[in-house]
Amino acid sequence: MGEEVKGEFEPRIIGFTCNWCTYAAADLAGTARMKYPPNIRLIRQMCSGRVDPLFVLKVFLRGADGVFIGGCHPGECHYMTGNLSARRRYSMMKKLLESVGIDPKRLRMEWISASEGIKFSDTVKEFTAQIKGLGPGPFRHIETEGKEQK
Repeated sequence: MGEEVKGEFEPRIIGFTCNWCTYAAADLAGTARMKYPPNIRLIRQMCSGRVDPLFVLKVFLRGADGVFIGGCHPGECHYMTGNLSARRRYSMMKKLLESVGIDPKRLRMEWISASEGIKFSDTVKEFTAQIKGLGPGPFRHIETEGKEQK
């Protein structure tokens, strides 16, 4: 993933994306050659409702600087109410992150349909810039120290 280049911080962002909408939008952005930063690594989930808060915590503990969750627009979920469950968990996750010392701005959720490749690209650009402004995540040094010891 993005390393420190010429003293500039390159964020590591993990994206949990709905298979039916946001992942398809990312695919559309790629096939249409829309430009967005390579800082995000996508993990395809069948539904945004399958994103467990423990996944998010583990990603931060392993050195991620930001986490993105993308799902179908409300009312358009392939699994009826999965994205509504994700929205409830997202609110809880923001509070949980804050309670363990992680800035809640490092977590973002967006509704992006399969036809919104431009929105996906713009969202990744914006979120990457936001994370750059926040600096490295609070647990990034732990992962870096582990690599140096090997």
